[in-house]
Amino acid sequence: MNTLLWVAIGVLLYTAATMTLNARGLLPAAVKVSGPIVTVHTKRGRAFLDRLAAPKRLWRAWGNFGVGIALVIMIGSFFVVLLSAISTVSEPQTAASVRPQDALVIPGVNRFLPLAAAVDIVVGLLVGLVVHEGGHGLLCRVENIEIDSMGVALLAFIPMGAFVQPDEDSQQAADRGGKTRMFAAGVTNNFLVTAVCFALLFGIVTSFVTVAPGIAIGGVLPGSAAEDAGIDRGDVLVGVDGETVDSESSFRAALADADREVTIERKEGGAVTVERSLIVTRAVVDGPLSTGTEIRSVDGDAVFTESDLQSALEGREVVELGVDNGTVRFPVGAFASTVPADQPLGAAGAPDSPTIVHSVGGERTPTPEALSAVLADTDPGDTVEVVTYRSDGGGDPWSGERAAYEVTLAEHPEDDHGFLGVGGIQRGTSGVVVDDFGIDTYPADRYYAMLGGTGWGDGPVTTFVSRTFAALVLPFMNVVDPTAGYNFAGFNGDVTDFYSVSGPLGAGVVFGLVNVLFWTGWVNINLGIFNCIPSYPLDGGHILRSGVEATLGRLPIETSGLTASAIAATISLTMILSLLGLLFVPWLSG
Repeated sequence: MNTLLWVAIGVLLYTAATMTLNARGLLPAAVKVSGPIVTVHTKRGRAFLDRLAAPKRLWRAWGNFGVGIALVIMIGSFFVVLLSAISTVSEPQTAASVRPQDALVIPGVNRFLPLAAAVDIVVGLLVGLVVHEGGHGLLCRVENIEIDSMGVALLAFIPMGAFVQPDEDSQQAADRGGKTRMFAAGVTNNFLVTAVCFALLFGIVTSFVTVAPGIAIGGVLPGSAAEDAGIDRGDVLVGVDGETVDSESSFRAALADADREVTIERKEGGAVTVERSLIVTRAVVDGPLSTGTEIRSVDGDAVFTESDLQSALEGREVVELGVDNGTVRFPVGAFASTVPADQPLGAAGAPDSPTIVHSVGGERTPTPEALSAVLADTDPGDTVEVVTYRSDGGGDPWSGERAAYEVTLAEHPEDDHGFLGVGGIQRGTSGVVVDDFGIDTYPADRYYAMLGGTGWGDGPVTTFVSRTFAALVLPFMNVVDPTAGYNFAGFNGDVTDFYSVSGPLGAGVVFGLVNVLFWTGWVNINLGIFNCIPSYPLDGGHILRSGVEATLGRLPIETSGLTASAIAATISLTMILSLLGLLFVPWLSG
């Protein structure tokens, strides 16, 4: 059974137990049970809030500031969610992969919240709930709204919120501005916590943490030379045949000059000998090669490394690859999946089918990069010979025949050079990417820069804002930028091997502080944004109602409370349906 099912079973068992105890009167009076929702109430803390609320002008100014922030986020979130939902419903196949359980702030269930960071996430959630509801309670006293009780709410055994329960009559008697400031205070406090946490986070990372020199290994390819040699996730490679390497570029350069058999030095664990072989890591669907295939020869000559393969393909138009399950005919060129009839190559007679472009104007184009470089030296209106391999019947181009076309290049839609007009360009030679070593590097230096390193912004404010945005997207970085390869889950587990810590504090203390600050800031800003959604029962829904009433009150026509309620309910329902569409339409259509 998957994790979500275990959680659901646990919630059901817990709910049954608490409802039974409640029915028999065995729970304290402060504990109230409503199905799976358990609330714990207390009246303590009201005197402290009264003392804290003494500088009322200061807190009202803070509340007004929060109202402005909340209104901006409410309006922005409404249009972003609505437009995203419309796009998702109209074209569900193009929507990002979303799972309903990813909306839950439960590590291990939400794929972006790893179990390794569960303690840090729970700490961040508890801090967020306390300061959020504390803000409501404080502004209640500032605006002379009585408080019935305060407490925490749990979904079974999972903390899901804290609460301040104002006296209903006292809240109704308060003026509209006071109530609005009270509802906005929670999200304002969440944003303040985020600002403090991220400021401390960036400072600690910059002061105490550095990237360990070498190649950080995030994983190895199954069946690759690296796996056979015992290299694994968490290793840091620091040398190739006695030559020090401190970046991926220097590592690749050292491998290019090395023999098939190389000695790899690691930061820890000693040196290993790697006997390289060519493994296909990416290939076009339904092509002659598949991921994991080993390439052993080109026209009968043995090849073991990427440089061997490049040398063997140099100057060749069609070769025969020897692979682990036979031989494959392999035209050399850039692979394109479509050739639209209304574009230059299609207009010259090429059929709209998968095509390998071997050369343009006599210049070989074995990869997409080479094709772009050749076209960059052309001008719109140039007539060039384009040599391709394709199948007339729409089959695979690897078994197809050679064809040459006289093509008049069009104007490129974005640049000032010639345009060939092919689509669906795939990476690699003829849509095939190979690797002779088999490692997947972890972007340790990139994530370090995003959390405190150099190169982000031009000044203190710009830098802080850019780093804050970067920190927000780090947990789902691989979705935002698939080239990253990994989401950032904090400095946990093997990731700590990719960094070094200096200063009087130990690595465990520094990494622990960084993790708590990162996840507390991340959870708080998301909690604040979520509560700004203009929908009941969230704070944004209450602010929406007050805003609608205030707007209608300024109109030169007479309106009733029912009109304000109808408008607020319509906007709230629109948001709820839009959020449900974003969560469930891609899942159901998939």
